[in-house]
Amino acid sequence: MIVFIDTNIPMYAAGKEHPLKDSCLDIMRSVASGDLKAYTDTEVFQEILYRYFSINKREFGLQLFDTYSLIMHGSVLSVHHEDMILARKLSDEISNAILSPRDLIHLAVMLNHGIGHIITTDRAFEKIGSIQVIYPF
Repeated sequence: MIVFIDTNIPMYAAGKEHPLKDSCLDIMRSVASGDLKAYTDTEVFQEILYRYFSINKREFGLQLFDTYSLIMHGSVLSVHHEDMILARKLSDEISNAILSPRDLIHLAVMLNHGIGHIITTDRAFEKIGSIQVIYPF
């Protein structure tokens, strides 16, 4: 099985104590060891930086960026114009109340690369019939 790793997984794995921390750490260890074939996209890295810069935790965000980049090396999908076109099309089909613009981009990247599973804590993805959601709990 090939999965897409959403932004919240490395963030919970790197964050302070939380009920999801251990599960997310296990997921990231499985990806790092090669036991789990996973992809992410460049937008996930932007989300990580945006979040930590916006809460004045720049250094922590940069450390997480670097660690996640090492783990995902060779498995980071670029966001191309075709993905943006599909995300725009999906926005007509899927209510904005369900998926944010960033999540629409992740979904488009997944669909354009034939990835049918996402590991996330975001329940909004479960309303999308074309993919299967795997929760870390």
